[in-house]
Amino acid sequence: MSLSILEKVHGENHPDVVQLLNNLAILLYSQGNYVAAAPCYSRLLKIEEIILPPNHPDIASTLNTLAVIYYIQKRYTEAEPLYRRSLEIYEKNFGTNHLDVATSLNNLAELYDAQGRFREAEQFYKKSLAIRESLLPSNHPDIAASLNNLAVLYCSLGLHAMALPLYSRAVLIVEKANGLDHTTTKLYRQNLKLCKDAMRTI
Repeated sequence: MSLSILEKVHGENHPDVVQLLNNLAILLYSQGNYVAAAPCYSRLLKIEEIILPPNHPDIASTLNTLAVIYYIQKRYTEAEPLYRRSLEIYEKNFGTNHLDVATSLNNLAELYDAQGRFREAEQFYKKSLAIRESLLPSNHPDIAASLNNLAVLYCSLGLHAMALPLYSRAVLIVEKANGLDHTTTKLYRQNLKLCKDAMRTI
């Protein structure tokens, strides 16, 4: 049954409508069709805000995904309040030391990095890394991602000596986790090489 028919039969806030809308939004997002996915997630958010408690984690998840879409579309001023509200909800539900909180912090850091707000980006990257290191095994790929993100920031600021050990750790982790031929491994190794090359020219 299509979304429009379900809405006519049950009303737009019915659980079946919400589930179908959520599935459609996920499908469009996975296809990279962000132009179509954004209004779906926006509609889903409005419905969730009606039928769920104000600080429900599902609202935080929808906020975060919609913010990611806006970030990809470079709609940074629209993405930031969604990221911040998502972070606030996760912290209220799970405390400050939780993996969903770490993801929200990392997403905010990427946003600030893209805007040239480097001090804020560094702060949030470090917080995200600290949470992941406290909760995940030392060789987890998410820790490598945080290390790489922070290193990229330092390199963009010319702080290659600070970036080098972070890149080195990230490479070791993904080599063990993913193998030498994995796309992420190749990317991190390339980042490490560029950092070393930049240090030789200083």
